[in-house]
Amino acid sequence: MTDSVCFSNQEASLSLRHLLSPPSPPTMATDSMEIDDSLYSRQRYVLGDSAMHQMAQSSVFLSGMGGMGVEIAKNIVLAGVKAVTLHDTKQCETWDLGSNFFIRKEDVLSQRRRVEAVCPHVAELNPYVHVDMSFSALDDNTDLGFLRRYQCVILTEARLSLQKRVNEFCHSQQPPIRFISCDVYGICARVFCDFGEEFEVFDPTGEEPKEVFIQSITQDNPGMVTCMDNQPHGLQTGQSVVFREVGGMVELNGTSRQVSVLSSHSFAIGDTSQLQPYTHGGFFVMVKTPKMYRFETLERQLCEPRVLTPDFSKPEAPLQIHAGMLALDTFQEQHIKPLQPLSAEEFSPRGDRYDGLRACIGDSLCLQLHKLRVFMVGCGAIGCEMLKNFALLGIGLAKSSGEVGIYSLCIYLSVHHRPRPHRKATSYTAAEATHDINPDLQVEAHLNKVCPATENIYNDSFYSSLNIVVTALDNVEARRYVDSRCVSNQRPLLDSGTMGTKGHTEIIVPNLTESYNSHRDPPEEEIPFCTLKSFPSVIEHTIQWARDKFESAFVHKPSMYNSFWQTHSSAEVVLQRMQAGESLEGSFQVMKLLSRQPTQWEQCVAVARLKFEKYFKRKALQLLHSFPLDTRLKDGSLFWQSPKRPPTPLEFDLKDSLHFAFIVSTARLFAGIYNIPYSERDLSEEAITRILADVKIPEYRPSEKVKTDETARKPDQIKMPLSSEEERDAITHLEQAIATDRVTPERLRMSPLQFEKDDDSNGHMDFVASASSLRAIMYSIEPADRLKTKRIAGKIIPAIATATAAVAGLVALELIKVVGGFGFESHKNCFFNLAIPVVVLTEPAAVKQTLIRNNIYYTIWDCWTVFGHEDFTLSDFMNAVREKYGIEPTMVVHGVKMLYVPVMPGHSKRLKLTYVFSSKLFLISSFFL
Repeated sequence: MTDSVCFSNQEASLSLRHLLSPPSPPTMATDSMEIDDSLYSRQRYVLGDSAMHQMAQSSVFLSGMGGMGVEIAKNIVLAGVKAVTLHDTKQCETWDLGSNFFIRKEDVLSQRRRVEAVCPHVAELNPYVHVDMSFSALDDNTDLGFLRRYQCVILTEARLSLQKRVNEFCHSQQPPIRFISCDVYGICARVFCDFGEEFEVFDPTGEEPKEVFIQSITQDNPGMVTCMDNQPHGLQTGQSVVFREVGGMVELNGTSRQVSVLSSHSFAIGDTSQLQPYTHGGFFVMVKTPKMYRFETLERQLCEPRVLTPDFSKPEAPLQIHAGMLALDTFQEQHIKPLQPLSAEEFSPRGDRYDGLRACIGDSLCLQLHKLRVFMVGCGAIGCEMLKNFALLGIGLAKSSGEVGIYSLCIYLSVHHRPRPHRKATSYTAAEATHDINPDLQVEAHLNKVCPATENIYNDSFYSSLNIVVTALDNVEARRYVDSRCVSNQRPLLDSGTMGTKGHTEIIVPNLTESYNSHRDPPEEEIPFCTLKSFPSVIEHTIQWARDKFESAFVHKPSMYNSFWQTHSSAEVVLQRMQAGESLEGSFQVMKLLSRQPTQWEQCVAVARLKFEKYFKRKALQLLHSFPLDTRLKDGSLFWQSPKRPPTPLEFDLKDSLHFAFIVSTARLFAGIYNIPYSERDLSEEAITRILADVKIPEYRPSEKVKTDETARKPDQIKMPLSSEEERDAITHLEQAIATDRVTPERLRMSPLQFEKDDDSNGHMDFVASASSLRAIMYSIEPADRLKTKRIAGKIIPAIATATAAVAGLVALELIKVVGGFGFESHKNCFFNLAIPVVVLTEPAAVKQTLIRNNIYYTIWDCWTVFGHEDFTLSDFMNAVREKYGIEPTMVVHGVKMLYVPVMPGHSKRLKLTYVFSSKLFLISSFFL
C-alpha cells in the first residue's frame, strides 16, 4: 500500500493560523472583539487571540463539495472565519455517500445539487460563521474579479488549467489572495499553497516560550550562559532571548541577545567581557522572531517542486507520486469527462456508496471492513472524527454482522451533527450522528466505564468478540489499561492523540509490534511541595497553588466533613468516645470546621478577608522572619537567589479590583459549601465595604516553621496523627458546639463543590484567577491573564480541528492495513506538527522475542495454555508445564498475586492444594527461566 503524500510550496504550514494570517498585525478594533470560549476555548490556546481575530475578519471561497471539499469546509467553519462561500456545480451521486458525510441517500435520489445538500449542515457547525453557496460556472471563461472580496481561495476537484489561472489571478492581487488547491486520488493527495511573495509569519513554531533559570554567565567574548540544573533550553542558533532579574551583570536585564547554541543546556550570547561580573539569579525567555516566506506560483512549482518527505525510508515516493499526478492532470485536460470513481454500471451490478472504496482497496477488503466488530474507547473530538470515517468506510454494517461499540461518559455535542436540544452522554450523541451518516451501521453506545472495576462486563469474552480496539483518550493511564486488555486477548489496538498542532498515531498489532506498555514516557514532572507552599518562581506554580487551595477548602474538606458525620451521626456519642480517649480519624479537622462554620453572608465575607490576610500578608511575613533577605547558605551564597524569590507582604485595599475579586469570589464559594443564601446586592462594593468595616484582623505573630525540602510531599491532613493538644482542642470545640446548640442536622452537612472551569457564573475561575494573580504579585512574578490561568488550572489540552482530522485519517489507513493482513513493513506510526510543518512516518517497534532456551522464545503476545481437571493441583500445573514445554518453573504468579515462590515460608504446602482455574489462560513469562 502506498502512503499518502503532502505536496507543499516552500515550507508552508497547513495550520489555519498561518493560512489566514494577513501580512500585518491586527488593529486595535479587532483586539476588542469578544471570543466565545464555550466554542473556541481549546482552539484559542493553539492559535492565540491575534490569529482568532484575524480569522474572524477573513472570507473564504471554497470550490468543490466532494469528500475533501466538505472536510475542508468543516474545519475552516469550526475554526471561526468570518464567512465561507461554498461553490459546486455537480449533483449528488451514489459514490458521494462514501466520502461526503453531509450527503444523504435522499439527496442522491432527488438529484439534488451537492452544494445545496451540504450548505445547511456546514452552517449549523458554527453560528458565528456566515455560510452561503454558489453553483455558477467556474471555468476558463469566468471573470475572476468576484474573488477580490475573499482573503483565501481554495479549489478542489478542479482541472489543472483552472487551478493555474485562478492562482495567477490571486498571486497578482495587492495584497495577494491566499490560494490553496487540493487533489485526492484514492490514498494519494496533493496540496499546493501560494500565500504571496511576502508572507510574514509572526509565530513560526507555535511553541509557548519558557522561562529558563540561569546557573551562570561568563564574563568573556563570547559570554557563555549555562542553564540551572542543566535544564535544556530548547533554543536554536540564530534565535534571540531576553534576560530578566540577572544579578551582577545587570546590563543584560531587558536586553535581547542572539544565541549560538553550545550544548543542550548552554549557549553563547556575544561579548560580555566589558559587563559587570555575574553574581546570581536571573532567567531568560526566547523571543519570537517573525519569519518571511516567499511563495511561487503553481506554474513554476509544477516544474521544480519542493516536496515534503514524510517517510524517509521512501525518499523517492513524493516525486514519483507527483509525476503520476501530473500524468492524471494531462489525462483530464484531454478528456471532457473528469476522472472519478467507476460508475455503478462499470463496476458493480448493484451500485452503492462503497463503489469508490472498492475501486481503491478492492472488493474483498471492502467486505471485510463491513464485517468488523470495533470498540471505540473515548469519543471526544478525535473519536467523532474516527466514527465519521468508520461510517463512510462502512465499518460495522448490521447486515454483515459487524458492529461499532462506543464508550464515553463525557457530555459532548458532536461537531458533525446538529446539536441536540437535550444534553446526552457523548457515546449516545456520537452513535446518533454516526447512524445519520450511514444508516446501515450497527452502532451501540456504552456508558459503563472501561476500567478494572468493570471487567465483569468488559471481560475476556467481550474482547474476544472484537476485531479491533480504537482509543481516543486524553490520559496515559487509561491507554495503558486498554492496551493491557488488548494484549491479554490478542487484539489490535489503534491509538492516537493531539496536542495543539501536533499529533501522533501508534499502531499495535498482535505478534508483530510492541504494545503501548512496552515503552514508558518520562513521568510528568511534579512541582515540589515546598515550591508550591513557599517558593514559587513561575506563574504555573501560583496557578497550581490556587487550584490546590480551591480543592482543599471547597472540595476535600466538605467531603471529609460529610463522610465523618455519616459515619458518626450523633455528636454526643462522638464526644463521649473522644473523652474516653478514643482516636477518631478526621475528628480534629471536623471539629475545627464545625467551630468556625459561618451561618450568614457577612461571616462568609469576614472569612474571605481573613484568608486574604493569611495567604498574601502573613505568609510573606513568616517567610521573611524565618529567612531574612540577607540570609546565606553554608557555602556563603544568598538564600534568596534564583529561582527563589523573596515575597512582599500585600496590604489589603478594597479599591484594588484584584483584592475585591478575591474577597467576593471566596465569600461566594464559602456561602456555597455552607448553603448560605446571598443576593446580587450583597456582592456590591458598597455592601462588602460595610461588612469589612466590622472585621477585626488579629495581630500577627510568627510561629510556624517553613519547609525547604524539595523532596517532601504534600501531607495527608486527614490521616496525620493527632497530638494530645489537638485532641483536647477537638473535644473543646465539640463541647462548645453542643453547649450552644450549634450541632443541628443542617450544620452537620456541607455541599462540596466540583471545579468547573467553563461556567463563568459560578465564581470558581474568579477565585483561582484572583488568588493566583495576588500570589504572583506577592512574589514579583508576572501574573497570567484569565485565559492562560484557565488552561493551566483546568488542565485543558489545546486542540484544533485540522490536527484532529489528520490523526483520524491516519488511523483509518492503518485500520485498513490491519484488516487486510498487511505485513510489518507496511504499518506506519506517525508524528506531525502542522505549525512547522513536519510529518514523520516510521515503522512501529517490532515485538521483542526473549530466548528461554534452545529454540524456545516468548513475546508479550504469547499465551501458553494448560488444560486441567477438577482435582488439578498447583503441583499438577507445574508438572504439565515441564512435560509440555520442557521448562522448569521457578515461580507461579497470577496477576499481582504470588501463588508459589519456593523461598517463601509455607508456599511448599500450596503444591498439594486444588486450584479452580476456570479455563483461565496462564501467561508463561520471565518467571519461568
